[in-house]
Amino acid sequence: MGNSSAHETDGGRRPQQQIPVVVLAGFLGSGKTTLLNHLLHRSAGSRIGAIVNDFGAIEIDALAVAGALGDSTVSLGNGCLCCAVDAGELDVYLGKLAAPETGVDVIVIEASGLAEPQELVRMVLASEHPGIVYGGLVEVVDAAEFDDTRARHPEIDRHLALADLVVVNKLDRAADPERVLALVGSLTDRAAVVPATYGRIDPEFLFDCRPSEERIGQLSFDDLHDQGDDNGTDGLGGNGHAGHLHTGYDSLSFVSDVPLDPRRLMRFLDSRPEGLYRIKGHVDLGPNDLRNRYTMHAVGRFLRFYPEPWAPADERRTQMVLIGSGIDTEALGKELKGCESDAPHADEHGMWGVLRYVQGSEDEPDPEPYGG
Repeated sequence: MGNSSAHETDGGRRPQQQIPVVVLAGFLGSGKTTLLNHLLHRSAGSRIGAIVNDFGAIEIDALAVAGALGDSTVSLGNGCLCCAVDAGELDVYLGKLAAPETGVDVIVIEASGLAEPQELVRMVLASEHPGIVYGGLVEVVDAAEFDDTRARHPEIDRHLALADLVVVNKLDRAADPERVLALVGSLTDRAAVVPATYGRIDPEFLFDCRPSEERIGQLSFDDLHDQGDDNGTDGLGGNGHAGHLHTGYDSLSFVSDVPLDPRRLMRFLDSRPEGLYRIKGHVDLGPNDLRNRYTMHAVGRFLRFYPEPWAPADERRTQMVLIGSGIDTEALGKELKGCESDAPHADEHGMWGVLRYVQGSEDEPDPEPYGG
């Protein structure tokens, strides 16, 4: 659920770009495919690599006009790719999609309705491919059928406890949507809980969108989708005005020329509110690491830092964007301001908290809870 750039650590040089791999899970009928279709329509200039377990059952609407590339890989016309795999082939296709020539920005694995998300996550974490990085687990639930789903599949409680972001879909069909949202929230472990209808969520919740003008060439599905909006529909069976995804969300941009204290930053991140879905940006930790800036990516409870060397021409500053719903942006801004520190010397143990969330670090936490 985010892009990471070139970075170098004491353990050696890392790849120029690591592509985030997001696992999209949920029981049959929850709306995973609808959400994936939505992401493909609203890829916002980004190239998505989609991997699905059960190709025969998938209904990616773009496939109707796509051409096969062989090896069960299909081009979706807007730079996105789709692969049909079983679990044993997963690492092979992750490698294919992560190849530099594909230009893929993010990989989304749609689990079959009966798949065990924990095992898929473990497979991604166990991959030794240097071009990918785990990007989080997204669990989709059907709000209208949530009680019945729990009765039939009590394991959903465990799935929700593992998730980094939960999409409560079909909320418009639920008899008591507030009760369902509260119940789902009580079953998660600090996951971001996002309400949705027709699987419409902002792609920025999952990955950093490339500016759409960067993509050139054929008419894309984004373009077709926008034309649909002009005609009063959103291309997904709803009214055009419903497609304005940023409606109802709050965002905060934080910029500071003063380095942040790593201990204070980790206290802020550990106490981030439930409505804060996403944090992304670059952090300057000053004398605590003069060599690197830290690209930060958080979705719900999922948190990762990616150190990357400062370039000589870089202006050393912190730049962060926070996205949520019902969040107190003024209060959060003040809390981040309180993380600033102009101390001239490093805190001997101050970086321990940050390094726990640097992939490959000896201090990185066990991936069992898959998050921070």
